[in-house]
Amino acid sequence: MATLFEAAGLEEGAPRPLADRLRPRRLDEVVGQDHLVGPDGVLTRMIEAGSLGSLVLWGPPGTGKTTVARILSEATDLHFEQISAIFSGVADLKKLFEQARGRRATGTGTLLFVDEIHRFNRAQQDSFLPVMEDGTVVLVGATTENPSFELNAALLSRARVLVFRALDAAAIDRLIARAEALEARPLPLDAAAREALVGMADGDGRAALTLIEEVWRAARPGEVFDTAGLQEIVQRRAPIYDKSEDGHYNLISALHKAVRGSDPDASLYYLARMLDAGESPLFLARRLVRMASEDIGLADPNALAVATAAKEAYDFLGSPEGELALAEAAVYLATAPKSNAVYKAWSAAMRAAKEGGSLMPPKHILNAPTRLMKTEGYGAGYRYDHDEPDAFSGQNYFPEPLGRPSFYRPVERGFEREVKKRMEYWAKLRAERNG
Repeated sequence: MATLFEAAGLEEGAPRPLADRLRPRRLDEVVGQDHLVGPDGVLTRMIEAGSLGSLVLWGPPGTGKTTVARILSEATDLHFEQISAIFSGVADLKKLFEQARGRRATGTGTLLFVDEIHRFNRAQQDSFLPVMEDGTVVLVGATTENPSFELNAALLSRARVLVFRALDAAAIDRLIARAEALEARPLPLDAAAREALVGMADGDGRAALTLIEEVWRAARPGEVFDTAGLQEIVQRRAPIYDKSEDGHYNLISALHKAVRGSDPDASLYYLARMLDAGESPLFLARRLVRMASEDIGLADPNALAVATAAKEAYDFLGSPEGELALAEAAVYLATAPKSNAVYKAWSAAMRAAKEGGSLMPPKHILNAPTRLMKTEGYGAGYRYDHDEPDAFSGQNYFPEPLGRPSFYRPVERGFEREVKKRMEYWAKLRAERNG
């Protein structure tokens, strides 16, 4: 009868996970990061020079950051120490620094690899500065978050940031081929399922190897899975997307710019990406309303109505039916004529309001409900526009110190073309009537 450990595959001598067995031992074995580890890559040059400075490795999960740190330590004869910012505190860091000083006294340097370095708070990050400056450790930090936002400026000034890229399809294919060579057996997937597995990996090499292991475990002798069979086995891995971090901001930025750039297909793609990853549909509805105001404005006055109607439709229908209304709004906004004239006018008006302070409106447009106010000239000389020719008096409505600034400048697109004609006509009448 098998023991609990044997049943779990943990008995002595059991095969190590595929990701561990395929872990690269040299830089030229790392896939998907040729800009860093290729013949002219920055890490290749560092190793050739025999000099390694502190680094921050920034990129998605499963792109080789930990592996590269180990390779760097071996290539430069540095003692490798690894900690996770999730499980370590100041006491752990002090102990590691003291050990590094002891090794340094005997002529051995230390590469300190800190996984999830962005998890350390500002004070903890500052504790690295002295040991980085005096050479006690070569710090190599790994992070999935934007270092510009998550790491101290002082730490960043002492370390070089290297960007790791999500693995593309070619890199994932290379991993599959290596796994097949190591196991001396083909992956039991047809061509379409193999392509689907690459997509499910979502640029994560470790995830790809985990999926490969799951397929081999599930396959019976001679069995080959199609796409449906693959999805049933692995239950499809969810996209990498954190609604509070970079993935969120990157995709909403891409959606906004696709709409602004009048690309309905890209707009639908990024909308689908975010909905598929679990983003709040009401957040997306709010952003569509913002796009209607910021990037379309009065070039198509219906854009705002369509966007707000999509929000109401989603409120009424919920998911998944209501998502089609959001898609309709995204396509409408992407194909609408564009103008940011109202957006720019509003920004200029806000600046003028803040800079001008509490300027008094001209007295002729103020109401005079009391005798004192009439005596002070409130309402004197006001001309009722509906009683004027063309229902336009041409009076000045700005505080006198401002003169007559121009904030809103409509463009020659969509409905704003008509608005521009009206404004030019009124400007002509104003000049005629005010001499």
